[in-house]
Amino acid sequence: MTQHSAANLATLLSSATIDDHEELLKAADAILRVNPFDELAQRTRIVALLNLDRFEDVSQTISEGTVKLQAACALEKAYALYKMGNLEEATVFLSSTGITNRSMSHVAAQVAYRAENFDEVLSIYNQLLAADSEEEADDLDINMKAAQAQMYWSGIAMSHNAGLEKPSDTFEPCFNAACACVAQGMLVQASKLLHRALALCDASDELTDQDREEERKPILVQQALVLVSLGQSVRAREVLELLNNEPDNKLELDLGVTIQNNLRALEQTPQNPFVLEAEAIAWKSSLPKAKLFSFQARVLRRNIPLIDFHACKTAGIKSRQRRALQSAAWPSCDPYVITSSILGAMAATRHALGTSLLGPLLALLQKQSNDTGLVLAIMHLHLRRKDLYAALRVLESFFSRLDGLGTEQSLRVRFSPGLVALAVSLRKCLKRPSAAKRELVQAARFWYGRPGGIATSLLTEAGVELVSSPSKNDLDLAAATFTRLHQETQTSPMTRAGVVAATAVHNLPASKEYAADLPSVESLIKSVDVDGLIELGVLFPAASSVHNKRPFDDDSAGERTLKKRSRRRLPKNVIDGQESDPERWLPLRDRSYYRPKGKKGRKKFTDATQGGLSRQVETLGLVGGGGVKVEKSSIGPSQKKKKKGKK
Repeated sequence: MTQHSAANLATLLSSATIDDHEELLKAADAILRVNPFDELAQRTRIVALLNLDRFEDVSQTISEGTVKLQAACALEKAYALYKMGNLEEATVFLSSTGITNRSMSHVAAQVAYRAENFDEVLSIYNQLLAADSEEEADDLDINMKAAQAQMYWSGIAMSHNAGLEKPSDTFEPCFNAACACVAQGMLVQASKLLHRALALCDASDELTDQDREEERKPILVQQALVLVSLGQSVRAREVLELLNNEPDNKLELDLGVTIQNNLRALEQTPQNPFVLEAEAIAWKSSLPKAKLFSFQARVLRRNIPLIDFHACKTAGIKSRQRRALQSAAWPSCDPYVITSSILGAMAATRHALGTSLLGPLLALLQKQSNDTGLVLAIMHLHLRRKDLYAALRVLESFFSRLDGLGTEQSLRVRFSPGLVALAVSLRKCLKRPSAAKRELVQAARFWYGRPGGIATSLLTEAGVELVSSPSKNDLDLAAATFTRLHQETQTSPMTRAGVVAATAVHNLPASKEYAADLPSVESLIKSVDVDGLIELGVLFPAASSVHNKRPFDDDSAGERTLKKRSRRRLPKNVIDGQESDPERWLPLRDRSYYRPKGKKGRKKFTDATQGGLSRQVETLGLVGGGGVKVEKSSIGPSQKKKKKGKK
């Protein structure tokens, strides 16, 4: 092919409309075989490769091209690196070339989103929104909502109002708002938003049938998660099984791994651990290729050693966790490090259960005294035995060791929000409010001068405790804490109220300045029917049926209610008008009309009854003095026995 024919082919290529990208690629290759430096053919070949999802070839072609081609195809190179999953290389490339146009800004935002740099994502999208682009406003808003939802999952977000705004008419914002609600634990609101997103997706006219099926799958997976959290595991399993029955080529890798993991977690009957181990090996091999976020990948990395533990592969777990922890900084509050530490300790105990597990863990703590995961595991065992004192002692001794180290890393672990909240909860359960307050004050003093939003909830709780203190120093610290939080979260009414409460005593002008932004009392009570509440009266709690002491009778308001006396019970033989027996109070044998039955009875009655005949008694003297009374008895002729006569 001559140079003239190549030029004609380039002219034909620029004027033709070819939808088949394979044909475009063949035409560009034909030109490049004649003239390897044809810029139009090179650009055409790169675009065709992008449309054919051959991103590695795109990156290689641009890297092997001229400097002019590399500068002209910077957008294509960044996009290819993003699609290949080389996020670090893409970030470095974007930093070196610079963001020169809106297209590069969009690619940079996508790279930052996948790299979980959500603050940078919001910064880029805010810059794009400020550029007066009305056509992209809806798409930018959708992407910003997705970034905010990921921030909630990562625990970075400051406010808790996502998902409560006015529902959108498209399914993407509803889905993003639902994800934010799930991350905050607002499950009922999330369920409603997911149901609405699914209905809007089915009713969308802008989607083809294939696109509609693809958009439904992540919504259904999220819906299954919400159903499990609401206790509806059967329905959640039905949804996941319906998705799992799809052919493998119709499910994306990350979605398929997530569905299989959730299905195995919902199994009601115990599965063969060795079959599960084979599936876990497949999950592990697919993790580098699956586009999972860090919180999703952590769950899979945690479940794989658990499956190995059930398959009695404790030695492998122990060695893998030891290698994973070699590069970790101790002490640490990283969730991955803590989980790995607990899994390694579990493997070291060799299937010990119940109370027998506590001894090996305590012995292991002597060797690894700064292991946060091990401390939490021991505390959990004490709490299962309802021994709150022992759990608090373990935590306080861990705090003492961290205070003794005195490094920045150890103090960050010492005053981490999770451990501080655990210590405060235990002390409140053990009726130690002053110690709990002292812990919050120490944590507030530590985090006040340090950047980072991870301690926002801790600072808020500490500020609430400090506001109730009569000390001026505590009130000043509370005011400074709430002022800093208000500067970070302008939309939070709680921080404004905290500033007002902390400065109302010692700095009234500042209190009035912030109080102007608070809602008025009238706006808060305008929906309350005060007259109706007064008419209903005051509802007192029902009195307990068990009383330790008889309640005090207060008859000052009126006369006592007379108790109904019980009817007198009289003997059956009582006749009305007949006089009662005056001797009825005496025992029966002491009454004057008592007559015993039989001769022996009458004789015994005569001898024993008071007033009977006296017996004749004589006293016999004894040698040495004294005497004994002896009853005299006379035997009359009538009492002599008659002799038996002869026959």
